[in-house]
Amino acid sequence: MSGCKVADGYGTMLVTAVGLNTEWGLVMATISEDNGEETPLQVRLNGVATFIGKVGLAVAVLVFLILIIRFFTGHTEDKYGKPMFKAGKTSVGDAFNGIVKIFAIAVTIVVVAVPEGLPLAVTLTLAYSMRKMMADKALVRRLSACETMGSATTICSDKTGTLTLNQMTVVKAFIAGESREPPDTTEGLPPVIQALLVEGISQNTTGSVCKSKGSGEMEVTGSPTEKAILSWALKLGMNFDDERSKSSVLHVFTFNSEKKRGGVALKRSDSEVHIHWKGAAEIILDLCKTWIDSSGSVQEMTPTKVDENKKIIEGMAAATLRCIAFAYRTCDLHNVPVDEEQRQSWQIPEDNLTLLAIVGIKDPCRPNVREAVHICQKAGVKVRMVTGDNIYTAKAIATECGILQPGEDTEQYAIIEGRDFRSYSEDERLKFVDKICVMGRSSPTDKLYLVQALRKRGHVVAVTGDGTNDAPALHEADIGLSMGIQGTEVAKESSDIIILDDNFASVVKVVRWGRSVYANIQKFIQFQLTVNVAALTINFVAAISSGDVPLTAVQLLWVNLIMDTLGALALATEAPTDHLMIRPPVGRREPLITNIMWRNLIVQAFYQVTVLLVLTFKGNDILDLKLDSTARANEVRNTVIFNAFVFCQIFNEFNSRKPDQINIFRGLRQSHLFVGIISFTLVLQVLIVEFAGKFAKTTPLNWKKWIICIVIGFISWPLAAIVKLIPVPETPLSDYFRLKKRRRRHSSENRSKSDGKAEVNEGQNHHV
Repeated sequence: MSGCKVADGYGTMLVTAVGLNTEWGLVMATISEDNGEETPLQVRLNGVATFIGKVGLAVAVLVFLILIIRFFTGHTEDKYGKPMFKAGKTSVGDAFNGIVKIFAIAVTIVVVAVPEGLPLAVTLTLAYSMRKMMADKALVRRLSACETMGSATTICSDKTGTLTLNQMTVVKAFIAGESREPPDTTEGLPPVIQALLVEGISQNTTGSVCKSKGSGEMEVTGSPTEKAILSWALKLGMNFDDERSKSSVLHVFTFNSEKKRGGVALKRSDSEVHIHWKGAAEIILDLCKTWIDSSGSVQEMTPTKVDENKKIIEGMAAATLRCIAFAYRTCDLHNVPVDEEQRQSWQIPEDNLTLLAIVGIKDPCRPNVREAVHICQKAGVKVRMVTGDNIYTAKAIATECGILQPGEDTEQYAIIEGRDFRSYSEDERLKFVDKICVMGRSSPTDKLYLVQALRKRGHVVAVTGDGTNDAPALHEADIGLSMGIQGTEVAKESSDIIILDDNFASVVKVVRWGRSVYANIQKFIQFQLTVNVAALTINFVAAISSGDVPLTAVQLLWVNLIMDTLGALALATEAPTDHLMIRPPVGRREPLITNIMWRNLIVQAFYQVTVLLVLTFKGNDILDLKLDSTARANEVRNTVIFNAFVFCQIFNEFNSRKPDQINIFRGLRQSHLFVGIISFTLVLQVLIVEFAGKFAKTTPLNWKKWIICIVIGFISWPLAAIVKLIPVPETPLSDYFRLKKRRRRHSSENRSKSDGKAEVNEGQNHHV
């Protein structure tokens, strides 16, 4: 039995060992947590990284060939302006050293071009998000769920414990044809009803009552509903242990979420058999044929009385109360199977019941749930409530939580019962499933059908669940969210994320973090592609024109470190902002590089390439280096180019924080890691330029040159602000190319068809 999970029923268990002291615990300890599974975002990033790598490799090969040709044709000059290779005069060793330097430049271009920082950025942001989500009461079981949650378009939420506090108390009771105020008073209560209620509640329960050792007070355990009913029965005078000793249990029908009721068959001390049922009020009412009046007499359940009871139930439900009914009947002992095995398959009679009481249990909404639902709706995420309660309770709670808006309840299919939804065919469900806001009296199967229909309609579905029967829906959904407090082990195993406090507000926080993961990766991609385009273009153009590259291998490796490792660390750990929750969710097929990113990237890269190429070809004149020797002038110019290029990346890193906002400094005080990395990069850059000349091929700069470099980098800030005022089309850039391909394919198909017709006509004419 080791490793098995209890799916249903109740019993007594003796625990002999836990954790690593069990065989199952030892097996689980040997299983590696990391299964090497790539998340959907990582798969998409691999495609981007492969494309960038191929472009970089092509540029590197081209630069290598150009530099080799220029070297052996005598067009490559040293720092003194003399050719580095002369046929028949240059030694083999010098020629080999020249080839090695060219090869090093080409390899460095490949290193810079290949975005090895992308996997690091994904890992960093996922790990950071998982750690922070734990503080927000969300335990991530599957990494890909972090990013998928950011794309969620709908959340199918349970009511009890998620939208409500799960703190239940009986606040209304309807007994003997009249309302009881307060519900726990015994005054005027017929003794026969009191005795039968106490008997049924004490035996037909999965909870228990015991006396506390410390205070001596009665302590009630069990599910919230059971605790509410048992606490009410205690006030009616129930002595739990005494009542249970007066009768023996013959057979139990465990509460079933499909049938919405549970029953027990009892053999009393006088050998009389009583069968007690409790469950959803309207379902129990349909099984009742009689009721007991205030004098203790049994009366027939007439249609008028049924309507009266239904109005009572509807009134309680409209007041957001969960309605539970109690009923019983007697049974002849001869009709009860004697054999234990036969009794296990015995169906407890559930017809001809006598109604004892209808109670209303209050479960107040969580204080912040309405605000959380509003945040979701503003973010383009539709919240749907799926509950086992009747349709009136569901409607009242949904209205209180803000799931149902004024006037929305009158729309067709906005509120639907599980059995009605189940009765439609699969194709019919797809036609109206988007309209559903509330599903009442739903079974786990109904929830599964709802999830399947929503996914077929293209939604990214998140589902909350706590019961064993919720496991199929949790597994089917894009993101399964199980409850950490009320959730069963089976539900947790089937889920992707465990909500530790069972609070819907924590679900909203998970959505925020999911969107933050995607946004942070996009920030890093924009930053990295800008550096890639600028560095590759500068070195390529310089290599073709002058045969030399302004950025050396060591300098490019330092830029690569800023861009990949430090850039990933800075941008991938940005905390989520409220801005993320005022835009629609990211679609399944939405491109990773958006039009906004292309706009920012192209403008910044064009600016950097233009400025640095001007410095490459006209730098000696602009920097007033005419009086210096050629070697000295080139050394200073190349150092300024390198320094300005690094400052462009540092300033552009701020721009990448807010790709679609002008104020790039918002929230900077809270981004301590970002500020720390920028400061660290600045300090290292000063040290490299001023003190690492031999290693990095730089020379110390005077204060004027430093100001020039800083100003060049600073200009990217106002430039970014102006560029962000330029509107971009909503249609992704990639869609335009797909449209052109389709048009070409369509035109070629039409052309081939017309050519075919022409050939046929020619053949016919020739035959004639």
